[in-house]
Amino acid sequence: MELDASGEPAGSPTGEDKPSVKNRAGRNLPIAIGVGAALGALVLLSLYTVREIFLAVMVVFLLLGMQELTKAFATRGIQAPFVPLAVGMVLAPVAAYVWGPIALVAVVALTVLAVLVVRMPEGAEGYVRDTTAGVFVAGYLVLMGGVVALLLAPEDGAERIVVFIAVTVSSDIGGYFAGAFLGKHKMAPTISPKKTWEGVAGSALTCMLVGAWLLWWRLDDGRWWHGLLIGLAVVVTAIVGDLIESMIKRDLSIKDMGTLLPGHGGVMDRLDSLVATAPVVWLLLELFVPAGT
Repeated sequence: MELDASGEPAGSPTGEDKPSVKNRAGRNLPIAIGVGAALGALVLLSLYTVREIFLAVMVVFLLLGMQELTKAFATRGIQAPFVPLAVGMVLAPVAAYVWGPIALVAVVALTVLAVLVVRMPEGAEGYVRDTTAGVFVAGYLVLMGGVVALLLAPEDGAERIVVFIAVTVSSDIGGYFAGAFLGKHKMAPTISPKKTWEGVAGSALTCMLVGAWLLWWRLDDGRWWHGLLIGLAVVVTAIVGDLIESMIKRDLSIKDMGTLLPGHGGVMDRLDSLVATAPVVWLLLELFVPAGT
């Protein structure tokens, strides 16, 4: 969610009046916390019972996010072919989970090809525009969903997913509180006016601490300094993911991708940092704690 990772939430006051919790956050904070806790409980319950349930839940959320994104494109006359993207979104995580990276690459490549073919009967006008949007969605969501499935596939996949999600969410939380109470210096005012360098510092500290703790505690052969480096990388990717979402919304002239999650906005407003972080965490975990060791 853009405002959570921003470092200085929307609605932060410029005058002398002390803000309410809702005004300081720019959202209804108690509701946002409740929704976040419910989502976290759903993730943990599925991971530590039947991992395939987590895979199914992830696919559902990514499909909802894909629907939000394609509808947002449609507000500017961009018609990304939804059906082949939805089919790819279902198949990519399953293929990655069962057969690994090569199967994931094959599914994503076929999804891109399907997008190019399915759009053809509608004619040449707008073809490049619409198919380019479709290929963007394939790379942004279909591929990334498959990468999360690669994290889940090893025997210790539940622990890898916990590391991935917890470190990313800690970036939001650390940046939120540091920015809300200390934020003064804007980081990227033309892209996301509420982000501050103080918020970035809060994100970095929280990410590195949580990463160091979880790598040492949850993963065999994990070292605390591995987690420290993963946390440092996640700070960058989480902020970049947030800025990417901000750029998309600014270009489309919308505030939120949707309203499905009270206190958070749309599904994509919650997934932006996770989508950008997934491939980096997967690569670093494969380097530091290879699956099967």
